[in-house]
Amino acid sequence: MGEKCKSRFSCLEVVLIVLFTLMTIIALILLVLLFAPKKTKTTHKNAAVSKNYLIGVGRADCTGPVAEVPLMGFANPDQLAGGILSRLYSRAFIVAEPDNSKRVVFVSSDIGMVSQRLRLEVLKQLKSKYGELYRQDNVILSGTHTHSGPAGYFQYTIFLLTSKGLIKPSLNALVNGIVKSIDIAHDNMKQGRLFINKGLVENSQINRSPYSYLQNPESERNRYSSNTDKEMVVLKMVDINGQELGLFSWFAIHPVSMNNTNHLVNSDNVGYASYLFEQEKNKGLLPGEGSFVAAFASSNLGDVSPNIKGPHCINTGESCDNPNSYCPVGGAKMCMAAGPGSDMINSTKIIGQNLYLKAKELYTSASQEVTGPLHSAHQWVNMSDVTVQLNATHTGKTCKPALGYSFAAGTIDGVGFLNFTQGSLEGQPFWETILNQLFGEPSSETKECHKPKPILLNTGEISLPYPWHPEIVDVQLFTIGSLAIVAFPGELTTMSGRRLREAIKSEFESHGTQGMNVVIAGLCNVYTHYITTYEEYQVQRYEAASTIYGPHTLSAYIQLFRGLAKAIATNTVQDLPNGPEPPFFNVINMTLLPGVLADVAPISKTFGDVLQDVQPQYRVGEVAEVTFVGANPRNSAENTTLKTFLTVEKYENISGNWHVMYNDASWDTRFYWTKGFLGRSQSRVEWHIPSSAEPGLYRIQYFGHYKVQPILKPAQFYAFNGTSSAFEVVKL
Repeated sequence: MGEKCKSRFSCLEVVLIVLFTLMTIIALILLVLLFAPKKTKTTHKNAAVSKNYLIGVGRADCTGPVAEVPLMGFANPDQLAGGILSRLYSRAFIVAEPDNSKRVVFVSSDIGMVSQRLRLEVLKQLKSKYGELYRQDNVILSGTHTHSGPAGYFQYTIFLLTSKGLIKPSLNALVNGIVKSIDIAHDNMKQGRLFINKGLVENSQINRSPYSYLQNPESERNRYSSNTDKEMVVLKMVDINGQELGLFSWFAIHPVSMNNTNHLVNSDNVGYASYLFEQEKNKGLLPGEGSFVAAFASSNLGDVSPNIKGPHCINTGESCDNPNSYCPVGGAKMCMAAGPGSDMINSTKIIGQNLYLKAKELYTSASQEVTGPLHSAHQWVNMSDVTVQLNATHTGKTCKPALGYSFAAGTIDGVGFLNFTQGSLEGQPFWETILNQLFGEPSSETKECHKPKPILLNTGEISLPYPWHPEIVDVQLFTIGSLAIVAFPGELTTMSGRRLREAIKSEFESHGTQGMNVVIAGLCNVYTHYITTYEEYQVQRYEAASTIYGPHTLSAYIQLFRGLAKAIATNTVQDLPNGPEPPFFNVINMTLLPGVLADVAPISKTFGDVLQDVQPQYRVGEVAEVTFVGANPRNSAENTTLKTFLTVEKYENISGNWHVMYNDASWDTRFYWTKGFLGRSQSRVEWHIPSSAEPGLYRIQYFGHYKVQPILKPAQFYAFNGTSSAFEVVKL
């Protein structure tokens, strides 16, 4: 052995050289494997999969005025805001590819619906800030559909009438809040991962038009176990270190646990779910504070009610679950549905907690990662003039907008007026005569197009002072890997949503893109009322009478969204025509809202003085209440930097300071404003003391602005506050 190794190198050196050579070769192979281009299974053809996205989340206040303005949703002229139960928020998420080449933005705001005017204003501000980074094709704006948010942010006449015109403080609060939520998300983007999960939510919803649903083919209905969509979809967001960023979920439920007798601004059941989730994740902070964002967005909720006790005649107690939602005594106005709780706030909390608990379960167990490229597609379409290919030999057409008689009947969640009834297939000569004199008779073409709908308001043929309904509508779709988010501009019924989801998924599959999770986001970009199936349309309950583009509306939308899906799947989005741009009407000065008078305090009193003080002691579960000399809360809508009308504060013995424990975004507080005579008013604050409240010494503070109107000079506003006496909270 020793003889054979007699050379320039020893045997040991030879062995080491061989080992070093082998290690070098192995290292080179590993480097090639690590950095060489790889063939990867992709979500879309010819697209590379991203390992991690850039993700940002943001939340901002968008509450607006909380007094005297109409609440948007029920179109009840008597339902004016008179205080606040919870603040309203805009919640945004941004997802970008690692190289920042593409990005998408989804915003869910605590509002009735997104209006065309609101969207155009938001996009205008985004363009001035970010150039072409955020555009109409990659930004989706969705409303949760709470019916307890301020109205006044529309530009079409039908909505201006029910909103008392365009209310600038409402519009400004929404625009600024939405843009700020996007700003926060933009400024906090970091590498992260997305996970999707799905599950069924029980005991939280009913179909409020079951008779309409039954008109759909039996073979189609037999494919589903329920006449509502019970599936919740949850998107979990974490950074690359596993730090939790946020949750966005979609579920079909009307946020109408708070009915049309409510006068407190609030975000309803879905907002309460967000509140619970964010309070859990942002421990120790007040509502609206903290980095974790939890959004509960709307979906195909058109015929879905949270009032699970169902419809009953409020005067007799008997069921009115019939095709016309009609009571033998009192007619349709007596037929109302109720939630599971003892009152509407209790019902809101029960339903909201159900949503929160299911979302928490799905969020915790989410393990299916969303990966793949980002795509977005958008078009403007004249929805009053779409030709629909119904089958190989027949076409249909959409109509100029019109509302049927059953629109005026309202629903079991909020009845209408003058005893109109759901399911009306004939007009009424009395109303026809009056409305024809006022607005002109609908054209024979419009009548024929909308059959069997009897036309109450031919909104598509009225243009004074502005068009009554939109004709140019956004259709928009974006994909995040295997997740497709459909930005739908209205309220789809349960079966309509199922057909649309199925059609989009099928379109992706036909072009080789398998396994897409299609989510419908409702109330997006522009509001076009309801969309029923063709079969549901034939019986003309409320949702069908409110399907403004006629019986083929759903088929038209399916055709249009299939076109967007095809463009994404085949990489031909750039070939889509933009379509006709929507109008922007100058309705700045059109408002029926009364002006704010100068505020006046009673003799020998000043603003914020206590009129009725708290009691010295309360037990957990009781209500602490104090009344102050008030001022109109509208003064504070655009003048305040402190986003609360109240605080509940606890005295800390160690520091000797008062610490804020609750504000007006807390669901345990209530702020009521009562208008008096000639500028006088009172503000009442309630704290419904929860079981979680710690024993100790507390006080309540009230914050406001009073208005002074000098002669021939601009109004001046002055901040003030009032403080209750200290009181003790003890356990039971």
